[in-house]
Amino acid sequence: MPTTDPQSEARDAVEALVHRHGDTIYGLGLQVCGSPEDAEEMVQQTFLNAYRSWDSFEGRAKPTTWLYTIARRVCTRMRRPRAGEPAHLETLDELLPRGEATVADASALDPHRERLAGEARETVERGLAELPLDFRLPLVLVDVAELSIAEAAEVLGVKPATVKTRVHRARLKLRQAVDATLPQKSVPPAPPMAEAQVCLSMLEAKQQALDREVDFPYADAALCERCRGVFAALDLGREACRAVGRGAMPAAVRERLRGLLDG
Repeated sequence: MPTTDPQSEARDAVEALVHRHGDTIYGLGLQVCGSPEDAEEMVQQTFLNAYRSWDSFEGRAKPTTWLYTIARRVCTRMRRPRAGEPAHLETLDELLPRGEATVADASALDPHRERLAGEARETVERGLAELPLDFRLPLVLVDVAELSIAEAAEVLGVKPATVKTRVHRARLKLRQAVDATLPQKSVPPAPPMAEAQVCLSMLEAKQQALDREVDFPYADAALCERCRGVFAALDLGREACRAVGRGAMPAAVRERLRGLLDG
C-alpha cells in the first residue's frame, strides 16, 4: 500500500491554510507590524513555522486558533515600536461619550454611507496604528480577523474577560476617531445619573452584540439621540475593520510563499 509522505501532507495542509487565511494573516501583519515589508516577512515566517511544526499539531485546537497563535508570536517577536505610539489607553470611564456636545448624526449617514464608509476605513487604519499593542492586537483579532472573544483569548494566552475589556476600550477609542469624520448633531448635556445609567446599559448591550456578531436587540426608538449617534459610529468603525480584513495578500508574496513551502 502506498504510504503518505509526511512532508507532502504538511505542505498540502499549510497551503490550504494559506488559501483560506493568507489574506487575513497578511492584513494582521500590516496592522500590527506596520509596513508591507514587515507584513510580508511576518506572513512567510508564520506559514513556514506552521509547516515546520505541523507534526506537533494534533487537532486539539482549531487550525485557525493554532495558526493565529503562531502569527501572534511572530508579530510580537519582530515588531518594532512605532514613533509616537502611546504606551497606555484611556480608561473605559474616560472613553465613555458622556460630556460631548455633539455626536454623529445617525439620520444623515445612510444617504452617504458608501463614501463615509471609505473615509472611515482610512480613519480606522490610522486609528489602529495609534492604539497600544495590548489593545490593537485583541481588536484586530476580533473585529478584523473575525475571531470570537474566546478564540482571541486562546491566541493571546489571556482570560476572555481581559480580551473583552480591551476590545471594548479600543472600539470606543476608534469610535472617537470615526465620529470626528461624520456629520454631527448637537445633543443635550449629559443626562442625570439615572438616565445616564440607562445609556451605559445600552452601550454595554451594543458592545455585547458586536462581540457575538448578532443584531442589537433594541429598536432605534428606544434610544436617545446620544446613543443613536454613538452606536452609528461604532457600527461604521466595525464595518471599516471588516473591510481592512478583506484586503488581499499581494500575488508576488503568495507566489514567494508557495515557493518556500515547495522548497
